[in-house]
Amino acid sequence: MIEIDQISKLYAGKAAVDSVSMTVETGTITGIVGTSGSGKTTLLRMINRLVEPSSGEVRINGEPTSSLAPHILRRRIGYAIQGHGLFPHYTVARNIAAVPRLLGWSKDKIAARVDELLDLFSMEPSQFRDRYPAELSGGQQQRVGVARALASRPDLLLMDEPFGALDPIIRSRAQDDLRRIQRTLGSTIMLVTHDMEEAIHLGDQVAVMDAGRLVQHAAPAEIIRAPATDFVAEMVGGVERPLRLLSLIPVADITEDGPTDGEAIDPQTSLRDALAMCLWAGREALPVARPDAPPGRVTLDAIRARAADHQ
Repeated sequence: MIEIDQISKLYAGKAAVDSVSMTVETGTITGIVGTSGSGKTTLLRMINRLVEPSSGEVRINGEPTSSLAPHILRRRIGYAIQGHGLFPHYTVARNIAAVPRLLGWSKDKIAARVDELLDLFSMEPSQFRDRYPAELSGGQQQRVGVARALASRPDLLLMDEPFGALDPIIRSRAQDDLRRIQRTLGSTIMLVTHDMEEAIHLGDQVAVMDAGRLVQHAAPAEIIRAPATDFVAEMVGGVERPLRLLSLIPVADITEDGPTDGEAIDPQTSLRDALAMCLWAGREALPVARPDAPPGRVTLDAIRARAADHQ
């Protein structure tokens, strides 16, 4: 568990981060979102003491970060940034192994961890471990950057706009990869983004920063349904709020009995995606796979009714 307790950072007497408190539960993703200059990156960097707080305290599993030497603390916290920060003259394997080597892991343990992470990121170890960053696509470099941050099994992974440089299609896949891997490993992740859509898609909790202050910290559905300030409402987007809520609800929640033609969709498909499929194909219903029963269906009318509930 990560506890941030009344943490502030002053520059020339002005607060870049102003008395922020929040608790991040183990095994969850928290999206920290805000406009440029809102203090979100400064907040993230105070957690691993790349920026020293002016006041307040951060505790990881009850231990104040101020009690550790900064270089020891940073070896316990993974850090992934936009642009990946890979060492260009290191192979993929050596990039991933950077922190385990500093921690004195054995060669066999390091090699096994490198291959484990490459497999987890769907990168065949025999094909990728000896390549250099320049030989990888942008999406592959991003995966290696996150794998490196996870290599030492850190208590916490901090991510600062990690997907900002990727094109929209690769970015969406990278987000899905991150969510899948986080569920597999049970990692605790704090991710800074300027994109509310990304925060809502990835976060178990969303923290909204404005002018150095934390203005709302809640589950994505709560942020959308009940924005705490006009700024949060603007970030969520008034017209798009019903669609954003549909993106959080799987079709399994409103699947009903009844036949319909076509290939059954996954029950975890979001209502937003199901709505798009219906409108694109001109269909009134889609079949939905069910593990222990014949396929059910989700209807366009039911999707529209759920959207109307949240307007």
